[in-house]
Amino acid sequence: MNEPSRTVTLGTAPAVEAAPAPARSRTRTRNRSRGGSPARGESPARRRARAESPRGGTRERIQSIALELFAEQGYEKTSLREIAERLGVTKAALYYHFKSKEDIVRSFVEDYRAELEQVIAWGASQPPTPETRAEILRRYTGIVGEQLAVIRFMEQNQAAMHTLMSDSGARKKMFRDQFMSLCDLLAPPGAALADRVRAVAAVITIGMSPMILQREAASPDELHDAVLAVAGELADAELP
Repeated sequence: MNEPSRTVTLGTAPAVEAAPAPARSRTRTRNRSRGGSPARGESPARRRARAESPRGGTRERIQSIALELFAEQGYEKTSLREIAERLGVTKAALYYHFKSKEDIVRSFVEDYRAELEQVIAWGASQPPTPETRAEILRRYTGIVGEQLAVIRFMEQNQAAMHTLMSDSGARKKMFRDQFMSLCDLLAPPGAALADRVRAVAAVITIGMSPMILQREAASPDELHDAVLAVAGELADAELP
């Protein structure tokens, strides 16, 4: 995922085959007991969307089913009709939420982007302490874990992503800016070069490792904890 313009995604790995992640029920329960990080489990953005709109649940089901079909048979070969059939509704009913599969893609990419923005905004509002760095890493790791299907889609469909996002150069640049914003929160501009390198390595570790090493971990929780521990060491964060 190098920060340069090779890819439009933040925190993605080279295209690799990865098995679908098992359910993370234990992790979600553990997160609720912590009560501190909105990134693991349901994000605040999604909770607000559901509260503000009775269509929120259906919207997320459409996104999830679309991602399943894109992974199974490819984005180009998947039609809106097939998404509607898998969902168990008519195509006309699906139109009520999304007019095209391109709209579906834009929606889950925007959701991912919004979750990253929340982490960055929170980090920028906090004092630059090891505890703050630790919480930034926790939240970012949680987002990547929850959004692996979206990240995988963006990595494996870069041509489609380029077309979908070609209407907004600012949007493509946004992911690169978010990458650098996360790095800056861990080691601000002007910090020692070695600290800046470690900050970049921490962000890349979180963004790439779940994609590359998913098959090697006994469980998503094991991989999450290993990734977070390594990133914490790199960023000199106060992790328990």
